[in-house]
Amino acid sequence: MKLPPEGARWLVSLRWAACTSVFAVTCAAHLALGVLANPLPLYLVGLAMVAYNLVFQFTFRQPEWDGSIERSIFLQILLDLISLTLLLYFSDLSRNPFLVYFVFHMIIAGVYLRPPAPQFFAALATTMVGGLMLLEYLGLIPVFALRFPSDPEGIHPPDAMYLLGVFVAFASSLWMSMYFTTSIRRYVDRAHAEIRQKEKMLGIGQLVAGIAHQIANPLDGVQNCLRIIGERVKNDEHLSEYVRLMAEALDRIERTAKRVQAFARPHGIELQSFDPNAAVEATLQVLGPHPGRNVRLLTELAEVPPVQGDPYTLQEVLFNLCTNALAAMPNGGTLTIRSLALGRKDEDQMGSVAVEVEDTGVGIPRLELERIFEPFYTTRADKGGTGLGLGLCRMLISEMGGRITVRSVLGQGTIFTVILNPAPARRPSLPVA
Repeated sequence: MKLPPEGARWLVSLRWAACTSVFAVTCAAHLALGVLANPLPLYLVGLAMVAYNLVFQFTFRQPEWDGSIERSIFLQILLDLISLTLLLYFSDLSRNPFLVYFVFHMIIAGVYLRPPAPQFFAALATTMVGGLMLLEYLGLIPVFALRFPSDPEGIHPPDAMYLLGVFVAFASSLWMSMYFTTSIRRYVDRAHAEIRQKEKMLGIGQLVAGIAHQIANPLDGVQNCLRIIGERVKNDEHLSEYVRLMAEALDRIERTAKRVQAFARPHGIELQSFDPNAAVEATLQVLGPHPGRNVRLLTELAEVPPVQGDPYTLQEVLFNLCTNALAAMPNGGTLTIRSLALGRKDEDQMGSVAVEVEDTGVGIPRLELERIFEPFYTTRADKGGTGLGLGLCRMLISEMGGRITVRSVLGQGTIFTVILNPAPARRPSLPVA
């Protein structure tokens, strides 16, 4: 999720309030409460904060500014962590109640920055605070102690157990706040990606529905002309067979056009019991015995039980998968279509049936396997690929209650597996008395 520039500007506005608080709290602690002996270092740190905040504000107001939002936020958080550490060091670091303010920077870093930046800031804050506490305990640097009314007279070195307890509580709070915030950020990013995916699919449905509506009238004309041609070639057996195959293909196109028009409406497909092998054989008839140059077509159809779904939808999905397989074998190869009963092998649905489309093509890289079903994602854009085929296939199979899986090895080939649920068993009819 890309960050808007308002995030960096919001930090500048928030820092003005922080600068005002630094001067106000320092003045009150020194003059009104008398707990702060030397306020000068705090005033200097506050002036430094005002100075670099003016630089950020001036930079953002430039009309030509187009810098990286994340880089700007990273730099702002880095300077704020250093400033906060100095403010706390000059005002009794281990006993200062404002030590918890480091948590705010962890939250901001977790929300606005991607890993490993939040982890870096958590480690930096832990190291700076822990290092100062250790140096104070060893007496290597001066301790700017606050003077509370209940404190005993004289200078007392910091207690080791107290410092250890404060540091453990501080570090654990810091890392836990960073962890939870980054986890929420990851969840928001995933939800944002899913919303974008659904918006794309909705747009695809509306686009395809419009295209299907535009081809409906020409399709009717082609079917009428084909019927006339069929009447004229009744005496030729071969031509009649070709006309019949063309008529069946046009019927499938018409059913497809009507179905994609329904994608834009909240209606599902009508499920029925059918033989998946029959859908495979119908797809093979459309492909023909020689689907591609130097491509050998193999079929391995096992005896499988009926499945639940739509036979024409399965044909369309298989035809799309076969088309992709042929494109993956530009120099030829073997295209295998097989069916098998999974039985108890399927963890999701016992008795399901799988139809596999296997090629011996170039294969798909592992990084692209996770994205091939995304709308508009294609590796064949230079060859006319639109990136809609596999996304549409997955949507169609999902409407039938099934799923598609893919396995691929570079240089060896790819296997797409369509898994369909078994058809529900028919209840025996009771005899009529």
